[in-house]
Amino acid sequence: MIAKEKIAVIAITKHGAVLAEKLYQSLDLSDLFISAKFKKEIPQRSGKIVFTADPVKVVTGNIFDSYEALIYVVSLGAVVRTIAPFLKDKNSDPAVLVIDDNANFVVSVLSGHVGGANELTDEIARLLNSQPVITTASDVGKTIAVDILGREFGWILESKENVTRVSASVVNQEPIGFYQEAGEPGWWKRDTPLPANIRICRSFGELNDPAFKALLVVTDKNIPEDWPLRSKAVVYRPKSLVLGMGCDKAVSLQDIEDLVFKTLADHGLSIKCLKAVSTVDLKAEEPGLKEFAQKHGLPIRSFTRDEINEVKDVPNPSAMAMKHIGAIGVAEPSVLLCSGARTLLVPKVKAPRVTLAVARMNFEPGPVPENRLATFGGQHV
Repeated sequence: MIAKEKIAVIAITKHGAVLAEKLYQSLDLSDLFISAKFKKEIPQRSGKIVFTADPVKVVTGNIFDSYEALIYVVSLGAVVRTIAPFLKDKNSDPAVLVIDDNANFVVSVLSGHVGGANELTDEIARLLNSQPVITTASDVGKTIAVDILGREFGWILESKENVTRVSASVVNQEPIGFYQEAGEPGWWKRDTPLPANIRICRSFGELNDPAFKALLVVTDKNIPEDWPLRSKAVVYRPKSLVLGMGCDKAVSLQDIEDLVFKTLADHGLSIKCLKAVSTVDLKAEEPGLKEFAQKHGLPIRSFTRDEINEVKDVPNPSAMAMKHIGAIGVAEPSVLLCSGARTLLVPKVKAPRVTLAVARMNFEPGPVPENRLATFGGQHV
């Protein structure tokens, strides 16, 4: 896979070259591609500036898959014809923006949501004092962008199967049920109220209201495959679960995975929502623990014995841990420290070579819609 640069700016006219260079410097962008005939217009500065005699379509073909965003100071029609042969899908195509020679307009052309073109359009329009042109329905209607909700927090979609259908219901102002029981609360980023067609539910059971045409669910709990409302729901998986672990020396990856997978399954928790592993510093370098964390993309957060011993009301203190390492425990106190939680989702469970506890992250409060009533930590009913 090509390691992508951030942004490329492409210009083919004299005015466009000057504007592109100004933008390039203002945003500290990656690379600048300028028609060679305007080399004298551009001062030599640090960074990559490419002067090329190639047609813009050739330049585009050479760089299309190497950048997260392409900004053209070229006419919109020419850009559409230029990029057409290289388009794949919205999950892999770069963001594409167009700016006219006079910087009157900044237009979001491609990958507005997933690729970030709409956000970048607003940013550049502010820099250039230009008019942003964004046509994505959810942005125009100032409503929830279903395909990228919570992306800045690391939320992932459990499945993309219903995204298009649910997005249509959202932008068409049909009744939408929204339920959240885990994850960051500050998901509403707009400076306008939450649209009236989106109802915040107090419990999972409220989603059964037949008035809802679509559902948005933010949860770290498993949802049965035969859930009758699954066909009209989009489920988001926040990074909300922390694993506290104690282990024997030379514990294996298999030992750890066996306990983790079984424990999460027994308690109906999604492995997609794991955020971190916590332990005592004496165990942080165990090869098996490090292998588990690396395999599942999790950071290891370790704590000293003094930090662990300051935790109050540990549900199941360990006489064995106190005897061998001088700590009141490992799995439970470390996961409480790491998550900031007051209680455990799963108290300590034991396997022959591993102990495990699970807690839900206590996220800092953030800006939320005024009518948000979801109960964090609630139970499915």
